Amino acid sequence: AAGREIKLASRVSLSSAQQNELLAALPRAALESLFEDLELVELPFGKELYAYGNNLEYSYFPTTAIISLLYVMEDGATTEIAVVGHEGVAGASLLAGERAMCTAVVQSAGYGYRLKTQSLRNAFNQGGALPQLLMRYTNALFAQMAQNAVGGRHSSIEQKLCRWLLDRLDRSLSNELKVTQDTMANMLGVRRESVTVTARKLQDEGLIQYRRGTVEVLDREGLEAAAGNCYKAARAGFEQFRSGISAHN
Repeated sequence: AAGREIKLASRVSLSSAQQNELLAALPRAALESLFEDLELVELPFGKELYAYGNNLEYSYFPTTAIISLLYVMEDGATTEIAVVGHEGVAGASLLAGERAMCTAVVQSAGYGYRLKTQSLRNAFNQGGALPQLLMRYTNALFAQMAQNAVGGRHSSIEQKLCRWLLDRLDRSLSNELKVTQDTMANMLGVRRESVTVTARKLQDEGLIQYRRGTVEVLDREGLEAAAGNCYKAARAGFEQFRSGISAHN
C-alpha cells in the first residue's frame, strides 16, 4: 500500500511539473530522471531569485508565477529585458558556468520548480531531448530580448505598455493582471505620470479597465493592434519554439 501511495504521489507531482511547457515537452523518462532534484517552491511577488553577476545555485521553471528579467543600472534604475512564465526557464544561461547577465525578480506571485544548476548541467551534458529544448527556448528568449531592445528605442510609450501587458497576459491564467502603475513605470523605464496618461487612454478606448492594483484586459485584439510589430515578432519566436517541441514530440 505504501509503495502504491508513493507511485500515485509521483504521478500527481509529474503532472504538476508538466504545467511548465518546457518540462512537459521532455520525454517521460527524461523528466523522471530530473524529478528527484526538482523542488516545488512558492514564488512570492517581489522575490529576487538571482542578481546580476551571481553564480547561481538554481534554475527556475515557473508553472503559475511570472518572472521578470531586469537590467539594473548603476543608479539603481531598472529596465525589463525579458519575461519568463510557464513556457520556459530562468537561469539556464548559467549552464556554461557564466555568471548571471541580468537580475531575476518574481513579477507575479505563484509557483514553480527549481532545479540545482549543477543537476541541470549534468542532464544537459548527457545529451538527448533536454539540450535541444533548452537551445530552442534560449533562441526564443534572445529574440524576445532583441525585440525589447528595438522597441525600447523606437516604440511609443503606448506601444511599450500594450506589449508589456500582453507579455503577461500570455503567461497568466486570467485576463486580470495584478500590477500597480509604479511597477509598470519601473519595468518600462518611464515616468509614472506617463503610464497614468497612457493607461487612461487605453481605458477610454475600451482596451483595458484599470482599478487600483489591477488591470483587466477587455479587448485583446485591440491591444495587440496597439502594441505594434515588436510584440508580434517576439510572440512569433515563442510560437516557433512551441511548434518545434510539438514536432519533436
